[in-house]
Amino acid sequence: MFLIIGKNDVPLYEANLGTVRKEIGHLNQFIIHAALDIVDEEAANSPNMYLKTVDKFNEIYVSAYVTAGNIRLMLVHDSRNEDGIRNFFIEVHENLIKALMNPMFDLIRGFSQPFDTRVKNAAKRFLI
Repeated sequence: MFLIIGKNDVPLYEANLGTVRKEIGHLNQFIIHAALDIVDEEAANSPNMYLKTVDKFNEIYVSAYVTAGNIRLMLVHDSRNEDGIRNFFIEVHENLIKALMNPMFDLIRGFSQPFDTRVKNAAKRFLI
């Protein structure tokens, strides 16, 4: 599961990318929201945007990437692939910037289908 979380902990985008092998259903969101405070602490203490694995629940990990505008990209996964996850976050961040810079973008309507397709293609390339 992948989530983009904006300021004031508002979810902006969510996608199930198949990064967790066993079905945990609703626990994905609980795991991500439980890790938000840890991400905020790590972001305040680290000069890096990619924070690596910030939390663990059983054998499920949460990795995070925080943009300069304090938008948090968070991924729930069960495999250790630091390079792939970092590359995934970098590509999604680039696509996020392009989407937000588009004058036709409306945060209320959400992200477009092409953005969703780009995120899922990046996941196929780097995570699966």
